[in-house]
Amino acid sequence: MTKKLFFGSNLKMYKNTADTVAYLKELEKKTKDIPDITMFIIPSFTTLERASQAVDHRNIMIGAQNMNWEDQGQFTGEISPLMLKELGIDLVMIGHSERRHVFNETDVEENKKVLASLKHGFTTLLCIGETAEEKDFGISAEVLRTQLKVGLHGVKEEDLDRVWVAYEPVWSIGVNGTPARADYAEEMHKEIKKCLKELFGKKGKEIPVLYGGSVNPTNADELIVQKHIDGLFTGRAAWDATKFDLLIRQALKAYKRKDD
Repeated sequence: MTKKLFFGSNLKMYKNTADTVAYLKELEKKTKDIPDITMFIIPSFTTLERASQAVDHRNIMIGAQNMNWEDQGQFTGEISPLMLKELGIDLVMIGHSERRHVFNETDVEENKKVLASLKHGFTTLLCIGETAEEKDFGISAEVLRTQLKVGLHGVKEEDLDRVWVAYEPVWSIGVNGTPARADYAEEMHKEIKKCLKELFGKKGKEIPVLYGGSVNPTNADELIVQKHIDGLFTGRAAWDATKFDLLIRQALKAYKRKDD
């Protein structure tokens, strides 16, 4: 393979602690023999302590679904970077579509969280994506560029090796989401990569960009072989360990065939 591939999932508000631990243990057992991939799972907050203890983080990185940008303060219901550090997690997801469009978080707020996450040593996964309306107006690339330029504003060169990006078209996420065509996903990933290079030069080209949005066994193979897609951020198709293991292995076979 010419590059390391990334596979992960956000468990959203599903799976209690017992279910999460059982899932992680089974997933690690099934996938730990797979070489040259980076795997990560992002469970709910209440499961994080047990989740972090359940697996070898060299096999599966554990992430948080959100984080406040302040270390402490009058932020009822929020979780601080210091609280997450206590749990020994590896990664923080910032700007998921549901945070932006259900909880009305802004690009500026996502930027504060990105900078706080990097400051505290976490791998930082910034999620970006356009709505169906923005896509219909033909401004997808502009929307993605804005989210990147604001979200990553002020990021230092020495922190770039801990920055990941997930492209998740808003119209493709969730139970009623429509998967993006592979050629459309590739076009948007190319724009993202171009913008990252403009922002950070050669190091920007090394930032992994993952596709998320109704990834499933029928489209994973076609997505993973695209030149500018570095991995798959899979939703409900990943929430059964056996099925996720099979999806990953089939995707890797498709990638290897392309590579050969």
